[in-house]
Amino acid sequence: MAYTVLIPARLASSRLPNKPLADIGGVPMVVRVAQRVLSGVPPNTRVVVAADSPAIMAACEKHDIEAILTREDHLSGSDRLAEAATLLALEDDAIVVNVQGDEPLIDPALVHAVAATLLAHPEASMGTAAHAIDNVKDFANPNVVKVVLDTKGLALYFSRAPIAWWRDGFDQGIHALPQPAPLRHIGIYAYRVGFLRQFPQLAQAPIEITEALEQLRAIWHGYRIAVHTTEHAPGPGVDTPEDLERVRALFQV
Repeated sequence: MAYTVLIPARLASSRLPNKPLADIGGVPMVVRVAQRVLSGVPPNTRVVVAADSPAIMAACEKHDIEAILTREDHLSGSDRLAEAATLLALEDDAIVVNVQGDEPLIDPALVHAVAATLLAHPEASMGTAAHAIDNVKDFANPNVVKVVLDTKGLALYFSRAPIAWWRDGFDQGIHALPQPAPLRHIGIYAYRVGFLRQFPQLAQAPIEITEALEQLRAIWHGYRIAVHTTEHAPGPGVDTPEDLERVRALFQV
């Protein structure tokens, strides 16, 4: 199975300036991400950083990581991915996996599983992942995105609300989890390239605006999202200086 991993890397960050170039054990973070992916995906997998800055390009070149330069003015990550797919001349039926450039602890097996899940569902235009929620606090937390699936493993809905709602169990508040356990969405995506090129052109969906979840645009317009369910939660990403220090500690010898 052949697919391409695209790692969008944007230099500007309000909470962590120059985040893709942040040093982690002597290596820029975006390079760490690419190296991590390459360490565990099949040998024929192409891993490419979609950069918005010559500085990121130079860092990747120094460490023998393939990179392409995309525009600085993209409004969303999906816009950058679509441009990258065009620059790489990928066919419409090709599959790309979007790995964020601030995920140096990403599990390569998860990357491969999301690509394989999309390939196994020809009716789907996107693939993603989820894992079981094991505590009430996360289930009730609006910053933890939940997803419910149909019998084929295709997403029915994503929400910040606690779904599925346990009618008989939550009448006195959320004190225990329903069974089977609700699912937490993991923010990794695979796309068929033809759909990826269309997606930025689709009108925003009302539910997308309400929930602030871009993937709901696909569902609202009638596209299906296949979901790989994993037993393991992903490693933490890097959004703040505190996150960076925690990850740096893991790479100390």
